[in-house]
Amino acid sequence: MSLRLGDVAPDFEAETTAGKIKFHDWLGDSWAILFSHPDDYTPVCTTELSAVALSYADFQSRGVKLIGLSVNDVNSHEGWKKDIEHLVPDGPSVEFPIIADKDRKVSELYGMLDHLDATNVDAKGLPFTVRTVFIIDPSKKIRLFLAYPASTGRSFPEILRVIDSLQLGDKYKITTPANWNIEVNGKKEERVIVHPSVQGENVKKLFGDNVEIIYPYLRFTPNPEKTKASA
Repeated sequence: MSLRLGDVAPDFEAETTAGKIKFHDWLGDSWAILFSHPDDYTPVCTTELSAVALSYADFQSRGVKLIGLSVNDVNSHEGWKKDIEHLVPDGPSVEFPIIADKDRKVSELYGMLDHLDATNVDAKGLPFTVRTVFIIDPSKKIRLFLAYPASTGRSFPEILRVIDSLQLGDKYKITTPANWNIEVNGKKEERVIVHPSVQGENVKKLFGDNVEIIYPYLRFTPNPEKTKASA
């Protein structure tokens, strides 16, 4: 199945470390991140799940639910969670559910299986999942998907940055530029871009006089959330 941005995230039922779920019911009206890892008890995956656990409060503060997945059963997940929680001294618990997808049904549904690396398979020769990320909005639409090779751990601060961009864009008529909210060469780009659909009197109505016109199609304005907070 080939999924695209804007598609409704497919529904499914699955066993997880938090019990059996029906995905759409579990999502409710929240933002969510569904992310897969190749296998339990593997080095890169362990560091990733630890990083997510450490960032759990940051996702919660944005109203984002988290759910992981790998092609292992619940018992394997529960044992592996202990390693994850002990990786960092006094580290946090893994509070989000992990889907048991031993039969690969969810992985197939979301196109998560590794068809590139012939060595990324289990003892039966079945492919593991690649490091996939799906950001799903409250209307259950897919807003972002990323696929990393099995060898490369993900940057969860980048995923938080994308969440911030999407939520800000949904609230205001803006988009975000390259390297937004990342410090590059000692500078951090915090401005946002007026959405191309905003024209004429609506520009002043929405953004006042705080618009810097570089080109007719590129117009910067301060982050509306920060402008509101300082008012």
